[in-house]
Amino acid sequence: MQHDDVVWSIINNSFCSFKVNTKTQRFCRHEDNLTGLCGRATCPLANSQYATIKEEKGIIYLYMRTAERIAFPSKAWEKVKLSRNFEKAIHQINENLLYWHPYIKQKCKQRFVKITQYLIRMRKLSLRRQKKLIPLQRKIERRERRREEKALIAARLDNAIEKQLLQRLKKGVYGDIYNFPQTAFDNALNEEEVDSEVEEVEQEVDKEKETEKELEMEKEDEAETVYVEGESDDDISDLGDDEDLSGMSDIEEIASSIAKVRGGHLGEPGPSSSSKKKRPRIEIEYETEMEKQPVTS
Repeated sequence: MQHDDVVWSIINNSFCSFKVNTKTQRFCRHEDNLTGLCGRATCPLANSQYATIKEEKGIIYLYMRTAERIAFPSKAWEKVKLSRNFEKAIHQINENLLYWHPYIKQKCKQRFVKITQYLIRMRKLSLRRQKKLIPLQRKIERRERRREEKALIAARLDNAIEKQLLQRLKKGVYGDIYNFPQTAFDNALNEEEVDSEVEEVEQEVDKEKETEKELEMEKEDEAETVYVEGESDDDISDLGDDEDLSGMSDIEEIASSIAKVRGGHLGEPGPSSSSKKKRPRIEIEYETEMEKQPVTS
């Protein structure tokens, strides 16, 4: 039979492989420990009647051990699956641990609460979008980088050799001596045709751009020209007519005054020739082709 006090005295005072001593307290690394602390009531080795709560793949179980089954290691623990409903699971714990020590019953309930909490947290985190961490293999990356660099160098050499050979074939260096594949030569000619077509298209596009720029410059020059109001020919002719009319009115007044002086009244002698004053001679010029009419007074 197992003596719990003897086992605890050995574990407490001497060596235990599960015991971890710190400055403040002692911990227990046994997987069946209820609290994780090293003590007389919680030690799974020094208690023949013991119970604990475990989680396996998201399912919570109640494990119970009694003194009658210690002699059979394969049947030492009794395993009871707890319900996912919290109230039903607490009721199952109370039923199975009905006559057990209240300390073990209380600690089993506390452990069940903690396990349910971290399972809920795990489910929430799994539903969220998470970043996948991929380890970096530096040696493999370095090796692949070197291989890529070597492949690039080899590809450049192959292209340079191919170009030189094609140029020699075009010049006729080899003639008809060697049987070379005609496909490479045809591909090179097709590439040259494509390049020439691309150049022609680019030249046409450049010409179109130049013509558009010239049109824009012409539009700007036309926009800069401004028209200003000036004197029309009608206004000038009107001014000339007014001047002619004024001249004619002056002539008519002079002629009427001369007629009055020459006619005079019947009983009055005419004016003497000495008293007459010489008046200036006036000539009138018209814009149209007309003869000059001298007016004498």
